[in-house]
Amino acid sequence: MEYNAWDRYYPRPQLRRGSFYPLNQGWTLNGRPINLPWPPQAPLAGWPGEVGEVLCYETAFTLPEGFVPQEWRVLLHFGAVDQTAQVWVNGTPAARHEGGYLPFSADITDMLAQGENRLEVKAVDTLSHDYPYGKQHKRPHGMWYTPVSGIWQGVWLEAAPAQGAVASLRLTPGLTEVTVEADTGGEDYSLAVPLGDGRMLTAAGKSGVPLRLEVPDPHLWTPEDPYLYTMTIATATDQAESYFALRTVTTREIGGHARLCLNGKPVFLHGVLDQGYFRDGLFLPKSPEEYDRDVLRMKALGFNTLRKHVKVEPEAFYYACDRLGMLVVQDMVNSGEYRYIRDTVIPTFVSKKRGDLGRGGSERRKLFFERHCLDTVAHLKNHPCIVGWTIFNEGWGQYDSDRIYRLLKRADPGRFFMTTSGWFAQRESDAESEHVYFNSRVLEGTRPGKFLFLSECGGFSRRVGGHVALERKNYGYGEQCRTEGELTARIQGMYEDMVLPSIPSGLCGCVYTQLSDVEGETNGLYTYDRAVRKADQEVMLDIAARVGKALAQAVENG
Repeated sequence: MEYNAWDRYYPRPQLRRGSFYPLNQGWTLNGRPINLPWPPQAPLAGWPGEVGEVLCYETAFTLPEGFVPQEWRVLLHFGAVDQTAQVWVNGTPAARHEGGYLPFSADITDMLAQGENRLEVKAVDTLSHDYPYGKQHKRPHGMWYTPVSGIWQGVWLEAAPAQGAVASLRLTPGLTEVTVEADTGGEDYSLAVPLGDGRMLTAAGKSGVPLRLEVPDPHLWTPEDPYLYTMTIATATDQAESYFALRTVTTREIGGHARLCLNGKPVFLHGVLDQGYFRDGLFLPKSPEEYDRDVLRMKALGFNTLRKHVKVEPEAFYYACDRLGMLVVQDMVNSGEYRYIRDTVIPTFVSKKRGDLGRGGSERRKLFFERHCLDTVAHLKNHPCIVGWTIFNEGWGQYDSDRIYRLLKRADPGRFFMTTSGWFAQRESDAESEHVYFNSRVLEGTRPGKFLFLSECGGFSRRVGGHVALERKNYGYGEQCRTEGELTARIQGMYEDMVLPSIPSGLCGCVYTQLSDVEGETNGLYTYDRAVRKADQEVMLDIAARVGKALAQAVENG
Protein backbone atom coordinates (compact mmCIF):
# COMPACT_ATOMS: atom_id res chain seq x y z
CA MET A 1 0.00 0.00 0.00
CA GLU A 2 1.35 3.46 -0.94
CA TYR A 3 1.26 5.92 1.94
CA ASN A 4 1.26 9.72 1.68
CA ALA A 5 3.06 12.22 3.89
CA TRP A 6 0.08 12.64 6.22
CA ASP A 7 0.03 8.89 6.95
CA ARG A 8 3.51 9.19 8.44
CA TYR A 9 2.67 12.17 10.66
CA TYR A 10 1.29 11.74 14.19
CA PRO A 11 -1.76 14.04 14.16
CA ARG A 12 -1.83 14.98 17.87
CA PRO A 13 1.68 16.13 18.81
CA GLN A 14 0.72 17.34 22.30
CA LEU A 15 -0.57 13.96 23.42
CA ARG A 16 1.47 11.33 21.61
CA ARG A 17 0.78 7.69 22.41
CA GLY A 18 2.73 4.74 21.02
CA SER A 19 -0.18 3.31 19.04
CA PHE A 20 -1.04 5.00 15.75
CA TYR A 21 -2.64 3.50 12.67
CA PRO A 22 -3.62 5.82 9.77
CA LEU A 23 -6.82 5.14 7.83
CA ASN A 24 -6.39 7.47 4.86
CA GLN A 25 -6.07 4.73 2.24
CA GLY A 26 -8.62 2.82 0.16
CA TRP A 27 -11.59 5.18 0.42
CA THR A 28 -14.39 5.75 -2.04
CA LEU A 29 -16.65 8.79 -2.16
CA ASN A 30 -20.08 8.22 -3.69
CA GLY A 31 -18.68 5.07 -5.26
CA ARG A 32 -15.54 6.61 -6.79
CA PRO A 33 -11.99 6.36 -5.38
CA ILE A 34 -10.69 9.43 -3.52
CA ASN A 35 -7.32 10.28 -1.98
CA LEU A 36 -7.62 11.27 1.65
CA PRO A 37 -7.06 13.36 3.66
CA TRP A 38 -7.81 16.04 1.02
CA PRO A 39 -11.33 17.34 0.35
CA PRO A 40 -12.93 16.27 -2.96
CA GLN A 41 -12.64 19.79 -4.42
CA ALA A 42 -8.82 19.68 -4.12
CA PRO A 43 -6.67 18.47 -7.06
CA LEU A 44 -4.73 16.19 -4.68
CA ALA A 45 -7.94 14.28 -3.89
CA GLY A 46 -8.04 13.02 -7.48
CA TRP A 47 -11.83 12.83 -7.32
CA PRO A 48 -13.54 13.38 -10.70
CA GLY A 49 -17.15 13.96 -9.66
CA GLU A 50 -19.21 17.07 -9.07
CA VAL A 51 -19.38 17.69 -5.32
CA GLY A 52 -22.94 17.69 -4.04
CA GLU A 53 -24.35 18.30 -0.59
CA VAL A 54 -24.35 14.63 0.49
CA LEU A 55 -21.03 12.78 0.56
CA CYS A 56 -20.96 9.05 1.33
CA TYR A 57 -17.50 7.65 2.12
CA GLU A 58 -16.57 3.99 2.54
CA THR A 59 -13.43 2.02 3.28
CA ALA A 60 -12.39 -1.24 4.90
CA PHE A 61 -9.54 -1.95 7.31
CA THR A 62 -7.96 -4.78 9.23
CA LEU A 63 -6.11 -4.04 12.43
CA PRO A 64 -2.43 -4.90 12.20
CA GLU A 65 -1.26 -7.81 14.29
CA GLY A 66 -0.34 -6.77 17.81
CA PHE A 67 -1.92 -3.30 17.46
CA VAL A 68 -4.22 -3.75 20.46
CA PRO A 69 -2.99 -5.43 23.65
CA GLN A 70 -5.63 -7.42 25.48
CA GLU A 71 -8.21 -5.34 27.39
CA TRP A 72 -7.32 -2.10 25.57
CA ARG A 73 -9.80 0.08 23.70
CA VAL A 74 -9.67 1.14 20.04
CA LEU A 75 -10.38 4.82 19.37
CA LEU A 76 -11.34 6.16 15.93
CA HIS A 77 -10.32 9.77 15.23
CA PHE A 78 -11.32 12.31 12.56
CA GLY A 79 -9.33 15.53 12.18
CA ALA A 80 -12.23 17.44 10.60
CA VAL A 81 -15.33 16.74 8.50
CA ASP A 82 -17.32 19.61 6.96
CA GLN A 83 -20.15 20.32 7.93
CA THR A 84 -21.94 17.41 9.64
CA ALA A 85 -20.86 13.78 9.88
CA GLN A 86 -22.39 10.43 10.80
CA VAL A 87 -20.07 7.44 11.23
CA TRP A 88 -20.79 3.70 11.19
CA VAL A 89 -18.45 0.78 11.90
CA ASN A 90 -19.70 -2.54 10.53
CA GLY A 91 -23.16 -1.01 10.26
CA THR A 92 -23.28 0.15 13.89
CA PRO A 93 -23.58 3.92 14.57
CA ALA A 94 -20.29 5.11 16.05
CA ALA A 95 -20.33 8.92 16.07
CA ARG A 96 -22.16 12.05 15.00
CA HIS A 97 -20.53 15.46 14.76
CA GLU A 98 -21.48 18.99 13.73
CA GLY A 99 -19.13 21.72 12.53
CA GLY A 100 -16.36 21.36 9.99
CA TYR A 101 -13.21 22.58 11.75
CA LEU A 102 -12.62 20.59 14.94
CA PRO A 103 -11.63 16.95 15.62
CA PHE A 104 -13.85 14.25 17.08
CA SER A 105 -13.43 10.62 18.09
CA ALA A 106 -15.30 7.48 19.15
CA ASP A 107 -14.57 4.26 21.03
CA ILE A 108 -15.27 1.53 18.44
CA THR A 109 -13.90 -1.49 20.32
CA ASP A 110 -17.21 -3.28 20.69
CA MET A 111 -18.08 -2.72 17.02
CA LEU A 112 -15.00 -4.42 15.60
CA ALA A 113 -15.01 -7.81 13.91
CA GLN A 114 -12.25 -10.35 13.44
CA GLY A 115 -10.47 -9.62 10.16
CA GLU A 116 -11.87 -6.94 7.87
CA ASN A 117 -14.00 -4.07 9.18
CA ARG A 118 -16.20 -1.69 7.20
CA LEU A 119 -16.12 2.06 7.94
CA GLU A 120 -18.75 4.40 6.51
CA VAL A 121 -19.09 8.18 6.82
CA LYS A 122 -21.99 10.29 5.60
CA ALA A 123 -21.13 13.98 5.46
CA VAL A 124 -23.64 16.69 4.62
CA ASP A 125 -22.41 20.12 3.56
CA THR A 126 -25.04 22.66 2.57
CA LEU A 127 -22.70 25.54 3.45
CA SER A 128 -25.24 26.47 6.11
CA HIS A 129 -24.41 29.77 7.76
CA ASP A 130 -25.66 28.36 11.07
CA TYR A 131 -22.26 26.65 11.20
CA PRO A 132 -18.82 28.29 10.99
CA TYR A 133 -17.83 28.47 7.32
CA GLY A 134 -15.09 31.08 7.00
CA LYS A 135 -14.19 32.14 3.46
CA GLN A 136 -16.05 29.31 1.71
CA HIS A 137 -18.56 30.28 -0.99
CA LYS A 138 -20.62 28.31 -3.50
CA ARG A 139 -19.61 30.85 -6.18
CA PRO A 140 -15.96 31.72 -5.46
CA HIS A 141 -15.00 35.29 -6.32
CA GLY A 142 -12.82 38.05 -4.88
CA MET A 143 -12.27 37.35 -1.18
CA TRP A 144 -14.52 34.25 -1.30
CA TYR A 145 -12.90 30.91 -2.06
CA THR A 146 -13.71 27.38 -3.21
CA PRO A 147 -15.79 25.56 -0.59
CA VAL A 148 -14.42 22.46 1.12
CA SER A 149 -16.70 19.50 1.83
CA GLY A 150 -16.56 16.23 3.73
CA ILE A 151 -13.39 14.73 5.17
CA TRP A 152 -10.49 17.19 4.90
CA GLN A 153 -8.10 16.00 7.62
CA GLY A 154 -6.68 12.63 8.58
CA VAL A 155 -8.57 9.59 9.84
CA TRP A 156 -6.69 7.36 12.30
CA LEU A 157 -6.88 4.76 15.03
CA GLU A 158 -5.12 4.46 18.35
CA ALA A 159 -5.27 2.04 21.25
CA ALA A 160 -5.68 3.15 24.85
CA PRO A 161 -6.12 1.16 28.06
CA ALA A 162 -9.62 0.70 29.41
CA GLN A 163 -8.48 2.05 32.79
CA GLY A 164 -5.97 4.82 33.50
CA ALA A 165 -5.76 6.21 29.97
CA VAL A 166 -4.35 9.73 29.59
CA ALA A 167 -7.44 11.21 27.98
CA SER A 168 -6.47 14.90 27.94
CA LEU A 169 -4.01 17.49 29.20
CA ARG A 170 -4.56 21.15 30.05
CA LEU A 171 -1.35 23.19 30.32
CA THR A 172 -1.14 26.75 31.66
CA PRO A 173 2.36 28.31 31.50
CA GLY A 174 4.02 31.00 33.54
CA LEU A 175 7.55 32.39 33.69
CA THR A 176 8.85 29.85 36.19
CA GLU A 177 6.16 27.17 36.30
CA VAL A 178 3.55 25.27 34.34
CA THR A 179 0.22 24.12 35.72
CA VAL A 180 -0.83 20.67 34.50
CA GLU A 181 -4.37 19.34 34.68
CA ALA A 182 -4.67 15.77 33.39
CA ASP A 183 -7.70 13.58 32.86
CA THR A 184 -6.55 10.05 33.57
CA GLY A 185 -9.89 8.46 34.38
CA GLY A 186 -9.45 8.85 38.12
CA GLU A 187 -5.99 7.23 38.23
CA ASP A 188 -2.90 8.88 39.77
CA TYR A 189 -0.09 9.75 37.40
CA SER A 190 3.57 10.76 37.33
CA LEU A 191 5.31 13.46 35.29
CA ALA A 192 8.91 13.51 34.07
CA VAL A 193 10.50 16.56 32.41
CA PRO A 194 14.13 16.40 31.15
CA LEU A 195 15.89 19.68 31.95
CA GLY A 196 18.54 19.36 29.28
CA ASP A 197 21.53 19.13 31.63
CA GLY A 198 21.11 15.56 32.82
CA ARG A 199 18.61 16.49 35.52
CA MET A 200 15.03 15.22 35.50
CA LEU A 201 12.13 17.14 37.03
CA THR A 202 9.52 14.74 38.39
CA ALA A 203 6.16 15.10 40.11
CA ALA A 204 3.05 13.10 40.98
CA GLY A 205 -0.50 14.20 40.28
CA LYS A 206 -4.14 13.24 40.66
CA SER A 207 -6.64 13.09 37.81
CA GLY A 208 -8.51 16.36 37.34
CA VAL A 209 -6.57 18.22 40.04
CA PRO A 210 -4.30 21.10 38.88
CA LEU A 211 -0.63 20.39 39.57
CA ARG A 212 1.79 23.35 39.69
CA LEU A 213 5.22 22.35 38.47
CA GLU A 214 8.07 24.74 39.32
CA VAL A 215 10.85 24.63 36.71
CA PRO A 216 14.37 25.43 37.95
CA ASP A 217 16.49 27.77 35.82
CA PRO A 218 13.55 28.48 33.49
CA HIS A 219 14.25 28.76 29.78
CA LEU A 220 11.60 31.07 28.32
CA TRP A 221 9.96 30.67 24.92
CA THR A 222 10.30 33.54 22.42
CA PRO A 223 10.15 33.76 18.60
CA GLU A 224 13.94 34.14 18.61
CA ASP A 225 14.44 31.19 20.99
CA PRO A 226 11.40 28.87 20.85
CA TYR A 227 12.47 26.53 23.63
CA LEU A 228 10.13 23.60 24.32
CA TYR A 229 10.25 21.29 27.33
CA THR A 230 9.31 17.69 26.62
CA MET A 231 7.20 15.85 29.17
CA THR A 232 6.18 12.25 29.82
CA ILE A 233 2.98 11.50 31.70
CA ALA A 234 2.41 7.96 32.91
CA THR A 235 -0.22 6.01 34.81
CA ALA A 236 -0.02 2.38 35.89
CA THR A 237 -1.37 1.34 32.47
CA ASP A 238 -0.61 4.16 30.02
CA GLN A 239 2.12 6.53 28.90
CA ALA A 240 2.01 9.58 26.64
CA GLU A 241 4.47 12.23 25.48
CA SER A 242 3.77 15.97 25.44
CA TYR A 243 5.57 19.31 25.59
CA PHE A 244 5.14 22.80 27.00
CA ALA A 245 6.81 26.19 26.98
CA LEU A 246 7.29 28.87 29.62
CA ARG A 247 5.92 32.23 28.52
CA THR A 248 3.36 34.87 29.45
CA VAL A 249 1.20 37.34 27.51
CA THR A 250 0.25 40.54 29.37
CA THR A 251 -0.53 44.21 28.80
CA ARG A 252 1.00 47.05 30.79
CA GLU A 253 1.05 50.81 30.49
CA ILE A 254 4.30 52.41 29.33
CA GLY A 255 4.51 56.13 28.69
CA GLY A 256 0.75 56.58 28.68
CA HIS A 257 0.09 53.76 26.21
CA ALA A 258 -0.99 50.16 26.74
CA ARG A 259 1.78 47.89 25.45
CA LEU A 260 1.48 44.21 24.69
CA CYS A 261 4.20 42.21 26.47
CA LEU A 262 5.67 38.76 25.95
CA ASN A 263 7.34 37.46 29.12
CA GLY A 264 6.95 40.91 30.63
CA LYS A 265 8.77 42.71 27.80
CA PRO A 266 7.05 44.86 25.14
CA VAL A 267 6.65 43.05 21.85
CA PHE A 268 5.50 44.21 18.41
CA LEU A 269 3.34 41.75 16.51
CA HIS A 270 4.99 42.15 13.11
CA GLY A 271 2.65 39.89 11.22
CA VAL A 272 0.94 38.70 8.08
CA LEU A 273 -2.57 37.39 7.46
CA ASP A 274 -2.53 33.64 6.85
CA GLN A 275 -5.63 32.20 5.16
CA GLY A 276 -4.32 28.61 5.18
CA TYR A 277 -5.17 27.80 1.55
CA PHE A 278 -2.98 25.77 -0.81
CA ARG A 279 -3.29 25.50 -4.56
CA ASP A 280 -3.10 21.69 -4.75
CA GLY A 281 -4.91 20.79 -1.51
CA LEU A 282 -7.10 23.82 -0.70
CA PHE A 283 -7.60 23.52 3.10
CA LEU A 284 -4.70 21.07 3.46
CA PRO A 285 -1.19 21.13 1.95
CA LYS A 286 0.41 18.14 0.28
CA SER A 287 2.46 17.39 3.39
CA PRO A 288 2.62 18.70 6.99
CA GLU A 289 6.15 19.94 6.27
CA GLU A 290 4.58 22.69 4.16
CA TYR A 291 3.52 24.41 7.38
CA ASP A 292 7.19 24.52 8.42
CA ARG A 293 8.06 26.05 5.06
CA ASP A 294 5.39 28.75 5.35
CA VAL A 295 6.62 29.69 8.83
CA LEU A 296 10.22 29.83 7.66
CA ARG A 297 9.28 31.86 4.56
CA MET A 298 7.73 34.53 6.76
CA LYS A 299 10.55 34.49 9.31
CA ALA A 300 12.98 34.96 6.42
CA LEU A 301 11.12 38.21 5.64
CA GLY A 302 11.41 39.37 9.26
CA PHE A 303 7.89 38.58 10.48
CA ASN A 304 7.22 37.13 13.92
CA THR A 305 3.42 36.71 13.81
CA LEU A 306 0.76 34.96 11.74
CA ARG A 307 -2.88 35.91 12.08
CA LYS A 308 -4.66 32.65 11.29
CA HIS A 309 -7.68 34.03 9.47
CA VAL A 310 -11.14 32.52 10.14
CA LYS A 311 -9.85 28.93 9.92
CA VAL A 312 -8.70 26.30 12.41
CA GLU A 313 -5.76 24.26 11.16
CA PRO A 314 -4.58 20.72 11.88
CA GLU A 315 -2.31 20.66 14.91
CA ALA A 316 0.65 20.24 12.55
CA PHE A 317 0.43 23.97 11.82
CA TYR A 318 0.52 25.03 15.48
CA TYR A 319 3.28 22.52 16.22
CA ALA A 320 5.37 24.11 13.46
CA CYS A 321 4.82 27.55 15.02
CA ASP A 322 5.64 26.19 18.50
CA ARG A 323 8.90 24.61 17.29
CA LEU A 324 10.05 27.34 14.91
CA GLY A 325 9.06 30.41 16.92
CA MET A 326 6.09 32.07 15.26
CA LEU A 327 3.47 33.94 17.29
CA VAL A 328 -0.13 33.23 16.29
CA VAL A 329 -3.26 35.33 16.63
CA GLN A 330 -6.03 32.77 16.10
CA ASP A 331 -9.37 33.88 14.66
CA MET A 332 -12.62 32.21 15.53
CA VAL A 333 -14.34 30.89 12.40
CA ASN A 334 -17.10 33.21 11.27
CA SER A 335 -20.68 32.06 10.90
CA GLY A 336 -23.85 34.04 10.23
CA GLU A 337 -24.58 36.39 7.37
CA TYR A 338 -22.16 38.82 5.76
CA ARG A 339 -23.43 41.89 3.87
CA TYR A 340 -20.94 43.79 1.71
CA ILE A 341 -22.54 47.24 2.07
CA ARG A 342 -23.38 46.88 5.75
CA ASP A 343 -20.20 45.11 6.89
CA THR A 344 -17.53 46.59 4.58
CA VAL A 345 -18.49 49.71 2.60
CA ILE A 346 -20.18 51.69 5.39
CA PRO A 347 -17.48 51.09 8.04
CA THR A 348 -14.68 51.68 5.52
CA PHE A 349 -15.96 54.97 4.15
CA VAL A 350 -18.75 56.26 6.45
CA SER A 351 -18.84 55.08 10.10
CA LYS A 352 -17.19 52.34 12.12
CA LYS A 353 -19.75 52.51 14.91
CA ARG A 354 -22.70 50.16 15.27
CA GLY A 355 -24.42 48.44 18.17
CA ASP A 356 -24.54 44.65 18.24
CA LEU A 357 -27.16 43.77 20.88
CA GLY A 358 -30.04 41.75 19.49
CA ARG A 359 -28.16 40.87 16.33
CA GLY A 360 -26.71 37.51 15.31
CA GLY A 361 -29.48 35.60 13.57
CA SER A 362 -31.10 32.45 14.90
CA GLU A 363 -30.66 31.18 18.45
CA ARG A 364 -29.36 27.91 17.00
CA ARG A 365 -26.62 29.76 15.12
CA LYS A 366 -25.60 31.77 18.17
CA LEU A 367 -25.54 28.79 20.53
CA PHE A 368 -23.41 26.80 18.10
CA PHE A 369 -21.02 29.71 17.53
CA GLU A 370 -20.39 30.14 21.25
CA ARG A 371 -19.89 26.42 21.78
CA HIS A 372 -17.54 26.28 18.80
CA CYS A 373 -15.51 29.19 20.22
CA LEU A 374 -15.16 27.46 23.59
CA ASP A 375 -14.27 24.16 21.92
CA THR A 376 -11.66 25.93 19.76
CA VAL A 377 -10.02 27.44 22.86
CA ALA A 378 -10.03 24.05 24.62
CA HIS A 379 -8.60 22.31 21.55
CA LEU A 380 -5.72 24.76 20.95
CA LYS A 381 -5.06 26.17 24.41
CA ASN A 382 -1.88 24.16 25.06
CA HIS A 383 0.01 25.60 22.08
CA PRO A 384 2.43 28.29 23.33
CA CYS A 385 2.61 29.97 19.92
CA ILE A 386 -0.95 31.29 20.30
CA VAL A 387 -0.83 34.65 22.07
CA GLY A 388 -4.29 35.99 21.25
CA TRP A 389 -7.72 35.35 19.77
CA THR A 390 -10.03 37.24 17.40
CA ILE A 391 -13.74 36.79 18.09
CA PHE A 392 -15.51 38.80 15.35
CA ASN A 393 -13.97 40.04 12.12
CA GLU A 394 -15.37 43.19 10.46
CA GLY A 395 -18.85 42.80 11.92
CA TRP A 396 -19.42 39.45 10.24
CA GLY A 397 -21.94 37.55 12.38
CA GLN A 398 -21.29 39.93 15.30
CA TYR A 399 -23.66 40.00 18.28
CA ASP A 400 -23.45 40.41 22.08
CA SER A 401 -19.70 40.89 21.76
CA ASP A 402 -19.11 42.15 25.32
CA ARG A 403 -20.80 39.09 26.81
CA ILE A 404 -18.92 36.72 24.52
CA TYR A 405 -15.63 38.44 25.40
CA ARG A 406 -16.31 37.72 29.08
CA LEU A 407 -17.31 34.12 28.32
CA LEU A 408 -14.10 33.38 26.42
CA LYS A 409 -11.80 35.41 28.66
CA ARG A 410 -12.86 33.24 31.59
CA ALA A 411 -11.92 30.17 29.53
CA ASP A 412 -8.44 31.52 28.68
CA PRO A 413 -7.36 34.47 30.87
CA GLY A 414 -3.69 34.12 29.91
CA ARG A 415 -4.08 35.47 26.37
CA PHE A 416 -5.52 38.63 24.82
CA PHE A 417 -8.89 38.72 23.07
CA MET A 418 -9.46 41.09 20.18
CA THR A 419 -13.25 41.14 20.41
CA THR A 420 -13.85 43.01 17.17
CA SER A 421 -11.26 43.20 14.41
CA GLY A 422 -11.54 46.25 12.19
CA TRP A 423 -14.65 48.04 13.41
CA PHE A 424 -17.95 47.97 15.33
CA ALA A 425 -16.08 47.93 18.66
CA GLN A 426 -18.19 47.76 21.80
CA ARG A 427 -16.93 48.19 25.37
CA GLU A 428 -14.94 45.07 26.26
CA SER A 429 -11.78 43.94 24.50
CA ASP A 430 -8.07 43.68 25.26
CA ALA A 431 -7.16 45.32 21.94
CA GLU A 432 -8.27 48.36 19.98
CA SER A 433 -8.25 47.18 16.37
CA GLU A 434 -7.96 49.07 13.09
CA HIS A 435 -8.15 47.89 9.47
CA VAL A 436 -6.63 50.36 6.99
CA TYR A 437 -6.42 49.40 3.33
CA PHE A 438 -6.62 52.87 1.81
CA ASN A 439 -5.13 56.25 2.75
CA SER A 440 -2.34 55.38 5.17
CA ARG A 441 -2.47 57.54 8.30
CA VAL A 442 -0.79 57.80 11.66
CA LEU A 443 -2.76 55.87 14.27
CA GLU A 444 -3.13 56.59 17.96
CA GLY A 445 -4.93 54.59 20.63
CA THR A 446 -8.03 56.22 22.08
CA ARG A 447 -9.27 53.49 24.43
CA PRO A 448 -7.41 53.42 27.77
CA GLY A 449 -6.14 50.01 28.85
CA LYS A 450 -6.45 48.49 25.37
CA PHE A 451 -3.36 48.08 23.20
CA LEU A 452 -3.56 49.41 19.63
CA PHE A 453 -3.40 46.78 16.88
CA LEU A 454 -3.48 47.37 13.12
CA SER A 455 -4.89 43.91 12.49
CA GLU A 456 -5.22 44.23 8.69
CA CYS A 457 -3.56 46.50 6.14
CA GLY A 458 -1.78 46.53 2.77
CA GLY A 459 -3.09 43.87 0.44
CA PHE A 460 -1.22 45.28 -2.56
CA SER A 461 -1.65 43.20 -5.69
CA ARG A 462 0.99 41.80 -8.02
CA ARG A 463 0.26 39.12 -10.63
CA VAL A 464 3.15 36.82 -11.52
CA GLY A 465 2.62 35.23 -14.93
CA GLY A 466 2.50 31.45 -14.88
CA HIS A 467 1.73 31.41 -11.14
CA VAL A 468 -1.83 32.69 -10.97
CA ALA A 469 -4.81 30.44 -10.32
CA LEU A 470 -7.17 32.60 -12.40
CA GLU A 471 -6.02 34.44 -15.50
CA ARG A 472 -8.80 37.00 -15.15
CA LYS A 473 -10.73 38.65 -12.33
CA ASN A 474 -7.69 39.07 -10.10
CA TYR A 475 -8.27 40.85 -6.81
CA GLY A 476 -6.20 43.08 -4.56
CA TYR A 477 -6.12 46.59 -3.08
CA GLY A 478 -4.91 49.54 -5.11
CA GLU A 479 -3.35 49.69 -8.54
CA GLN A 480 -1.67 46.50 -9.78
CA CYS A 481 2.09 46.34 -9.11
CA ARG A 482 3.98 45.09 -12.15
CA THR A 483 7.36 44.24 -10.62
CA GLU A 484 9.00 43.15 -7.40
CA GLY A 485 10.38 46.67 -7.03
CA GLU A 486 6.96 48.30 -7.33
CA LEU A 487 5.35 45.99 -4.76
CA THR A 488 8.27 46.37 -2.34
CA ALA A 489 8.19 50.17 -2.64
CA ARG A 490 4.47 50.26 -1.92
CA ILE A 491 4.87 48.06 1.18
CA GLN A 492 7.83 50.15 2.35
CA GLY A 493 5.85 53.35 1.83
CA MET A 494 2.95 52.04 3.92
CA TYR A 495 5.27 51.20 6.81
CA GLU A 496 7.00 54.57 6.60
CA ASP A 497 3.77 56.59 6.31
CA MET A 498 1.64 54.68 8.83
CA VAL A 499 3.21 51.87 10.83
CA LEU A 500 6.54 53.29 11.98
CA PRO A 501 5.21 56.73 13.02
CA SER A 502 2.31 55.06 14.89
CA ILE A 503 4.56 53.00 17.18
CA PRO A 504 5.44 55.96 19.46
CA SER A 505 1.67 56.61 19.65
CA GLY A 506 1.02 53.14 21.06
CA LEU A 507 0.80 50.81 18.05
CA CYS A 508 1.70 47.28 19.19
CA GLY A 509 1.17 45.24 16.04
CA CYS A 510 0.55 45.25 12.31
CA VAL A 511 -0.83 42.46 10.11
CA TYR A 512 -0.04 42.76 6.40
CA THR A 513 -2.45 41.10 3.96
CA GLN A 514 -1.25 38.45 3.17
CA LEU A 515 1.10 35.43 3.22
CA SER A 516 0.25 34.10 -0.25
CA ASP A 517 -2.13 34.63 -3.13
CA VAL A 518 -5.38 32.69 -2.78
CA GLU A 519 -7.25 31.75 -5.96
CA GLY A 520 -8.26 35.11 -7.52
CA GLU A 521 -6.56 37.16 -4.81
CA THR A 522 -3.10 38.22 -5.97
CA ASN A 523 -2.11 40.23 -2.91
CA GLY A 524 0.24 37.71 -1.28
CA LEU A 525 3.91 38.03 -0.44
CA TYR A 526 4.19 34.66 -2.23
CA THR A 527 2.32 33.25 -5.18
CA TYR A 528 -0.47 30.72 -4.52
CA ASP A 529 1.88 27.82 -5.36
CA ARG A 530 4.57 29.32 -3.08
CA ALA A 531 7.01 29.19 -6.01
CA VAL A 532 7.76 32.94 -6.23
CA ARG A 533 8.50 35.44 -3.48
CA LYS A 534 7.00 38.70 -4.73
CA ALA A 535 8.73 41.31 -2.52
CA ASP A 536 12.42 42.03 -1.95
CA GLN A 537 13.77 40.07 1.01
CA GLU A 538 16.46 42.54 2.06
CA VAL A 539 14.04 45.46 2.14
CA MET A 540 11.51 43.43 4.12
CA LEU A 541 14.21 42.52 6.66
CA ASP A 542 15.19 46.17 6.91
CA ILE A 543 11.54 47.09 7.60
CA ALA A 544 11.45 44.50 10.40
CA ALA A 545 14.66 45.91 11.90
CA ARG A 546 13.23 49.44 11.79
CA VAL A 547 10.05 48.25 13.50
CA GLY A 548 12.14 46.74 16.29
CA LYS A 549 14.16 49.92 16.71
CA ALA A 550 11.01 52.06 16.74
CA LEU A 551 9.51 49.93 19.51
CA ALA A 552 12.70 50.03 21.57
CA GLN A 553 12.90 53.82 21.22
CA ALA A 554 9.22 54.26 22.13
CA VAL A 555 9.64 52.13 25.26
CA GLU A 556 12.82 53.95 26.24
CA ASN A 557 11.16 57.33 25.81
CA GLY A 558 8.10 56.10 27.73
